[in-house]
Amino acid sequence: MDVRSQKLSVVFSTDCIKYPLTGIGRYAFELANELQRRTEKVDLTFIHGTRIRDSLAVASESAQSVQSLKRKLQKSKIVSELYRLTFPVAKSIALKKYKDHIFHSPNYYLPPRVNHAVATFHDLSVFHWPQFHPAGRVHLMQKELRNTIKRASMLITDSDFTKNELMEFFGVESKNITVAPLACNANFHPRLKVDVESVLADYKIKWRQFFLYTGTIEPRKNILTLLRAYDRLSLQEKRAYPLVISGYKGWENEALFKLFNKGESEGWLKYLGFVPGKDLPVLFSSATAFVFPSIYEGFGLPVLEAMASGTPVICSNATSLPEVVGNAALMHDPEDIETLTNYIKKMIDDSEIKSEMIKAGLAQSRNFSWSHCTDKTIEAYEQVARFI
Repeated sequence: MDVRSQKLSVVFSTDCIKYPLTGIGRYAFELANELQRRTEKVDLTFIHGTRIRDSLAVASESAQSVQSLKRKLQKSKIVSELYRLTFPVAKSIALKKYKDHIFHSPNYYLPPRVNHAVATFHDLSVFHWPQFHPAGRVHLMQKELRNTIKRASMLITDSDFTKNELMEFFGVESKNITVAPLACNANFHPRLKVDVESVLADYKIKWRQFFLYTGTIEPRKNILTLLRAYDRLSLQEKRAYPLVISGYKGWENEALFKLFNKGESEGWLKYLGFVPGKDLPVLFSSATAFVFPSIYEGFGLPVLEAMASGTPVICSNATSLPEVVGNAALMHDPEDIETLTNYIKKMIDDSEIKSEMIKAGLAQSRNFSWSHCTDKTIEAYEQVARFI
């Protein structure tokens, strides 16, 4: 029987869907929402921790202190090891009633002794760049990702880059990996100045007169290179076009925060910390350009969000980023400070190139959709269903 004509019974893990919805949590939430609409094709059940649910729970806000506590616990090898040993077993027990279902973990980890399992691998940074992660996280993830490779019937990746990494690093066969590129939600779209002025006023920034970076402040995001490149501009340019940074301070880096303090004291850097989800699309659509010099990305969702918002992108040419931006961005080697500075100046001085990049970015962003991501995910499920 052709599995494409069968309805697929799927248990979808929602452990990573928590506030604030960024990165993997955003991916899982958007994919789950889209899968729920495919009632003719997928019969969906959710599991959160060990609790089975029939519907997707909406993520609620949690205090920043809770997020801070979680990050501290992740750095502890003892806590990570206890979690690694107990939580997967409890989940396996909860899934015993669903032996004939496909189980999908959108966040790497698969519990033991679960048949017909699918896992999404977002990147392999924990193996290639362990110094970019807290020690406790490395200890946990390296063990569990190796277990996932052994346990999975199929793997899903966000990009061809990560698929190739899985094939080269673990020897996974191409036929056992499906690429399902991410997308951004409909809130990321071009806006008019009149529609954003009140939000911009709250942050004390001006329409099309600032450069934007969003993401966790951590080594692999290469913020130090961005700050050094920005600092090479004249003080007049920097003050007229301040650098606006949004994201949690994930790592304490003396050189980095020395430049943070210098930029803030000289009036050319605005560190906003965490920005509510409703305001982020406004910032994206209002910036002169979005800058993202990351050293390593499994996909690089922020550059797609910027393009969809009608904002030019300056990003590194590393890992998966060229896949996402195509020919629509100004790309540089991650450590090339001089070129990055020149690109920033170009966005200040050259309105014609900026206009061309906006059009190219919007066109490129239309190649990505959650509908397409879901189509490819269902293809992975169908591969597994052949053996049920």
